[in-house]
Amino acid sequence: MTTRLLVLLFLCTGFAAHASGPDKPTRADMQKALELHERSVVRVVAPRRGGPGVIVGSQGQVLTAVDHVSLESTEVEIEGKRLPASVVLANAALKVAVIAAPNGTYPSVPVKVLPDGLNGQWLIGVVKGKGKRPSQPFTAVAHSAKQEPFVDVDLPFTPGTPLFDTQGRLVAVVVQRRPTGCRALPLAAVKLQLASAAESP
Repeated sequence: MTTRLLVLLFLCTGFAAHASGPDKPTRADMQKALELHERSVVRVVAPRRGGPGVIVGSQGQVLTAVDHVSLESTEVEIEGKRLPASVVLANAALKVAVIAAPNGTYPSVPVKVLPDGLNGQWLIGVVKGKGKRPSQPFTAVAHSAKQEPFVDVDLPFTPGTPLFDTQGRLVAVVVQRRPTGCRALPLAAVKLQLASAAESP
């Protein structure tokens, strides 16, 4: 297993904590999430698809939806530069992937693993502006999905979009668009996959 995967697993483990109360995000909370989004959200590009991802490790680890990656060729666009990326983790069942940009130092977001789940928690997602329109943060409550360990959110965020808690910490990533919103994967499930990959020979 690569050192970069170990670092990412340490990050997810180190921020583990219990869920806070279901307080609705304030304007300041939404502004903080917007600033983190603008700094750390990148575009992941495969030969026939692409979409957003978020930098979760200062060494260039990016969390995204599995639909945006290809084992043959995946790139990550950071600050207008398109860089080659390697696939560290890709799970079709969970619809999630982790890729790694070339060695360097990158602006990663703070993360928080909520072992008790996200059901009933307020989340903040950001819709990227088109053209000259600015990006806008939106809030929604997470609901347990029929299929574990996913949660459903009643807003149609694009797969790969990061979801933040009220303190601006990444707690989930959108992995699927749905007719009435989107489906997201909590970081707790990502952590389990990283641990499984760490144990693989």
